Amino acid sequence: MMNLSIIRRIGFLPGLLLLGNTLAQEYAPADDGAPGDKMVQSYLATEANRIHLTFTNDFTSRADWESHRPVYRQEFLYMLGLWPLPERTPLHATVTGTVEGDGFTVELIHYQSQPRLYVTGNLYRPVRSKPGERLPAVLYLCGHSNQGRAGNKTAYQSHGIWFARHGYVCLVVDTLQLGEIAAIHHGTYREDRWWWHSRGYTPAGVECWNGLRGIDYLISRADVDHERIAVTGISGGGAATFWIAAADERVGVAVPVSGMADLPAYINNRVINGHCDCMFIYNTFQWPWTRIAALIAPRAQLFANSDEDRIFPMDANDRVIARLERVYSLYGRSDFVDSMVSIGGHAYRKDLRQAAYRFVNTHLKHDPRSIEDSEESLIIGEGNHRIYPIVIDQLRVFPTEENVPKDELNTTIDQHFVPLAHVQMPSPGQFEPWKTSMLTELRRVTFRSFPNRHPIAKLRPGNKATESEWETEPGIRVRLLEITNSIPPGNSGRIIFGIGATESNQPFAAFLRTLFQPNDAIYVCEPRGIGTTQWTESNPPNFVKRSHVLLGRTVDSGRVLDVIAVARALRERQGGDCQLIVVGDGNSGLLGAYAALWEPSISGVILRNPPLTHMEPTAPQFLNVLRVCDVPDVLGMLAPRPLTIFTPHKTAFGKTESIYATAGTAAKFLIQPD
Repeated sequence: MMNLSIIRRIGFLPGLLLLGNTLAQEYAPADDGAPGDKMVQSYLATEANRIHLTFTNDFTSRADWESHRPVYRQEFLYMLGLWPLPERTPLHATVTGTVEGDGFTVELIHYQSQPRLYVTGNLYRPVRSKPGERLPAVLYLCGHSNQGRAGNKTAYQSHGIWFARHGYVCLVVDTLQLGEIAAIHHGTYREDRWWWHSRGYTPAGVECWNGLRGIDYLISRADVDHERIAVTGISGGGAATFWIAAADERVGVAVPVSGMADLPAYINNRVINGHCDCMFIYNTFQWPWTRIAALIAPRAQLFANSDEDRIFPMDANDRVIARLERVYSLYGRSDFVDSMVSIGGHAYRKDLRQAAYRFVNTHLKHDPRSIEDSEESLIIGEGNHRIYPIVIDQLRVFPTEENVPKDELNTTIDQHFVPLAHVQMPSPGQFEPWKTSMLTELRRVTFRSFPNRHPIAKLRPGNKATESEWETEPGIRVRLLEITNSIPPGNSGRIIFGIGATESNQPFAAFLRTLFQPNDAIYVCEPRGIGTTQWTESNPPNFVKRSHVLLGRTVDSGRVLDVIAVARALRERQGGDCQLIVVGDGNSGLLGAYAALWEPSISGVILRNPPLTHMEPTAPQFLNVLRVCDVPDVLGMLAPRPLTIFTPHKTAFGKTESIYATAGTAAKFLIQPD
């Protein structure tokens, strides 16, 4: 084993994983200005720790690990938005120019990883090689360095130069956000594109796919040895190194530099706040984060970091490498994994470069000698005074704006990359099998975090006559308001169960009263994060919402669980054969509809002006739901229970109406003008 693992912090041993704040590095202070802040932070931390500790299941034996690998790989690709795998369409690789350097040549290249999704890059190769010789190749992935129209690839040119001078073909590719055709990495971080969650879209998936297609291009070249491929990069490029190496076994060597922490760091210590969306998959299948890196085993992997890197802190670093060493030991290849810790902050210093180059040389060229020339051709200066070995504008693939393809999809790729589900209507007589199939897939990829048996909310002590507090799952409390109750104990009647905050929505409170009949009770539930449990929401970094998807759920899926738990408790407390009708206004109505989808004790649903699709900016968001179905399909699955929709958009729910008719319950679906 190459002895690079020199620095280890005291107190982090494989058997003593410190998950609290002891010695842990926090990215930012915890929010404490809203009544629900402590509740939600404690809940998220508990769930992060629980999922984190499941990693011990991964290394019971090599045979067990290997038996799970095919499923893990498919789950991993799904969480990137890449399963089923997109078609490997023609790359249409095009060289738009060359730059000659001292001992190397740069080809200015673009290819299409999907039709009209352009990837711009610089390919560095030696000036001279033996005729017919196939060289080892490196895919270099860039971090977040804003170089404007030249693309962030130009900031990492010294790496391409070093590899080319040492006998490698090195392709340095732009990222989606900071390339020559700039898109966005910050959809949920600051742009309120919460439909990304419902769509299952993360820019990490695009970065991974662009890299996989970059490898396709490299191995298509006559001067590349497809058996000797390495991937490396720092920061965002370090994260992408993990995505690509875990997804593609053609990668023989992976050197991610400052690219991964773990769930306790990201969530418990709020390190997620320092990262944009390209750094994360959506953790649909509730993985311990290190499993991603473990998928690279037993191929060569150097886990490199810096001891004062605030967004990849050392406590997480030590936990990750300890786990990786355990997985590699299952293969008897502990010498194929190592860690390297540099002294300093988030940067690419001399020792990191030496370690990365040496590790690649060792495993692709069987040359373990020390690297003495890693500082050649470095960028000089800081900020606007940087001097590059090659003037960055010379490395543009598209020299002018007129050269940029007019048909590009880069800037709108979030609307195209992950396909929407196109749900077919159930055939006559096939409503129940159709519904069962849909529910099975929703449970697998959208509501996977739900317990096998839905909870019954527990009444907390110290409540008022018309106001009570309930625990819906460990650590989560919600408020229930009793508006009126005319149901005699144990007798039949209706519970009108409103969802939302009546204090801030007086029209909804008035609407509920219009539904009142003798022997009715009216309650209003405030799910988590609403009313008395409201938590801090700051844009950016949107800590609570973004943390949820790292745990395989969303805030809104938790609210659905709240509705189910309180509804079950009300039915149990009321007794008799009363009906419970959930009622919601706007977005809250869909929470009730989804609750009814999973809870058979809910007798019916009344919605007022519900969103027409989860693509609406303010609609409730559920992880991957748009890969399965959309609002009209979900409402149709409520058949045969009564569903009434108050809306001015009468024709918008035509599909729902048709599904009810196919189920043989057309009379139970009503559209009322609002």
